[in-house]
Amino acid sequence: MATSAAQRFGRRLASSVPRRRFSSSAAAAAATGGSAVQRTQNPSLNLCSAINQALHIALDTDPRSYVFGEDVSFGGVFRCTVGLADRFGKGRVFNTPLCEQGIVGFGIGLAAMGNRAVAEIQFADYIFPAFDQIVNEAAKFRYRSGNQFNCGGLTIRAPYGAVGHGGHYHSQSPEAFFCHVPGIKVVIPRSPSQAKGLLLSCIRDPNPIVFFEPKWLYRLAVEEVPEHDYTLPLSEAEVIREGTDITLVGWGAQLSVMEEACLDAENDGISCELIDLKTLLPWDKETVEASVRKTGRLLLL
Repeated sequence: MATSAAQRFGRRLASSVPRRRFSSSAAAAAATGGSAVQRTQNPSLNLCSAINQALHIALDTDPRSYVFGEDVSFGGVFRCTVGLADRFGKGRVFNTPLCEQGIVGFGIGLAAMGNRAVAEIQFADYIFPAFDQIVNEAAKFRYRSGNQFNCGGLTIRAPYGAVGHGGHYHSQSPEAFFCHVPGIKVVIPRSPSQAKGLLLSCIRDPNPIVFFEPKWLYRLAVEEVPEHDYTLPLSEAEVIREGTDITLVGWGAQLSVMEEACLDAENDGISCELIDLKTLLPWDKETVEASVRKTGRLLLL
């Protein structure tokens, strides 16, 4: 029986649905140390649990790390921060007032003092009150001080995208607004193993970063995730399906739909190359350009 694109993407749609990593062998090997045998021994986690595991590691390995936002000490509405306050205390994992501008502003100050500030915006739709803090403060902090000061330890996490319900205040994908702002990075993972490695890279990167998490995949995307501490490189796109006729570039949750489109096109004799951008700013031009030189066509979704 033919498997659906959802199944290929590694979601647990039902107990009978097979799970599969939606990652290239190179990326998987990098995360596990290179052994296919090791990969089969890793526990299966959904994307939400992978985020939680990354936050546990970040707090455990760096005493200067803090996680804060609306309801994070309770575990958050999506439960990504569950257990953190119990283990690390409410001095390092704590709730904030319902004020996104205040959350990011506090994070800028905390990071400027040499700490690792992980600020959560409960839904990406509500990041706009903090737009000024991100664009005019965090992004320009290093430049305007002549590199004397910076808030490079700031990571802003925000669940984004539609989930089939939620309406116009809980379904937006605002990443494009931030992709025109020099001084910050914008990162979006496509799967649990990618989410863990990329989030740890963001937290340890010397630049302020907005990390959008595809909430549609929080519990639908399931794959083997290495238990140990690992990072994945930022600003490095990944060719997850090779082709010769056209290049497709995407990120996050849309990649499962794009893979289905690639398979449909293959039935019509069209060979598609699929690239996960992963870091939207600064993006990996070299990988995309090399692919387009080969295929001669480019489609962005």
